[in-house]
Order: sequence, then C-alpha cells, then structure tokens
Amino acid sequence: MDELELVVFDLAGTTVEDHGEVPAAFSAALAGHGIEVTDAEIQNVRGASKRQALRHFIPAGPEQARLAEEVYASFRAHLAQRYAAGGVQAIPGAAAAFRWLRDRAVRVALNTGFDRETTGLLLGALGWTAGIVDAVVCGDDVPQGRPAPYLIFRAMEATGARSVHRVANVGDTTLDLQAGQNAGVRWNIGVLSGAHDRQALESTPHTHLLSSVAEVARLWETA
Repeated sequence: MDELELVVFDLAGTTVEDHGEVPAAFSAALAGHGIEVTDAEIQNVRGASKRQALRHFIPAGPEQARLAEEVYASFRAHLAQRYAAGGVQAIPGAAAAFRWLRDRAVRVALNTGFDRETTGLLLGALGWTAGIVDAVVCGDDVPQGRPAPYLIFRAMEATGARSVHRVANVGDTTLDLQAGQNAGVRWNIGVLSGAHDRQALESTPHTHLLSSVAEVARLWETA
C-alpha cells in the first residue's frame, strides 16, 4: 500500500452510473445539425474529450469551428435535460472506495472528458462537494483529451504525485485504458460498469479488469 500514491478515476460509467445519457445527447446534438452518426461510431469515441469527439464528426471546411461550437452547446443542453429527467446516481461503492483510499493517505482524483461547468453540475447533483476527492480534472483543462495522457498528468500535478509508478488509473472505456498506458501508470484498471464490455477492455492494455469501482480496494487491502 505504501507504493500507491494516487488513484485517478474516470467519471461517467466508472464512478457515475451511465444509462446512455451521453451517446443519446451526442446523437441528438449532431442530428439537430443534420449530421447522422451510428451507435458504433459514437461508441468508438466514448471516453474522449466531448468537444473533440463531436468535432470529429463535423465535416472539414471554413464553418467547422463555428458549427462545432454550436453542436457542443446543443450537446450540453441535451445532456443536462437527460440528467435532470433521470437523475444522477453514483456507481454503488464509489464514494466508499474514495474514503477507503483517502483514509490510507492515498490521494484520489476524478478526470473526465466533460467541461468544467458540466462536471460541476454532475458533482453537485451527487453531493460530491469539497472534501470527497483531492482534485477534479476536466476536458477543458488540457490541450488534448484521451488517449493522450494529459488528464492523468494534470491530476498528478494537482495532487502533488511525482511518479507514474505510484499511480493507478481506473476507467470504463478503451480510451481510458489507452490514456493510462500512454501515461505509464503502474496500475491500469478497467471496470465493466460503463461504456465498453469485457471483450473491448481485454483487447486494450491493462493490468486489471474489475466489475466496478466497488472492487478497487481489494487490490490493495492485503498489501
């Protein structure tokens, strides 16, 4: 346990229940601007920066930047409506995992492809206010989202963690695990509670696959 310094958790699908709100908001925002995408295409960008992922589907041209901002604003509105209608629920055991780690002097960070405002709304709805984690890093805090490692590096910077060999990364998508691999973390943990299934995560570099974050503590409870 002394070797573990920081655990970086993804948000939607990893620590927050995912009932399809994000892909539904993606589809609605794009469709509202005449852009049709398949479920498989959206699935391939799960875990990415939401702004960058949406721009991926917008045709190149002089209007791309403007249209990308309009689509992103529409996505945020659709997502807020869906979360308001269905409520926001934590993955069972997530908050307990945070407490278990922090009680043992392990720092905890959340990282997400959502922007800061959307993240704040989610955390507020969950009641995850100051003190439940040590840092929150959002998609608009870094120059590139996953699979780039910068969300993890920014979480390390924010919490004072110095070595990737003492960092764990936890996520539910292949991009989460690719980011962990690119960051060089010692523990790169996939969870089966969100966007991607066992087959997809098994095909991506990882150190562990767990049913959910509720099982994270058992990796170190005997250490």
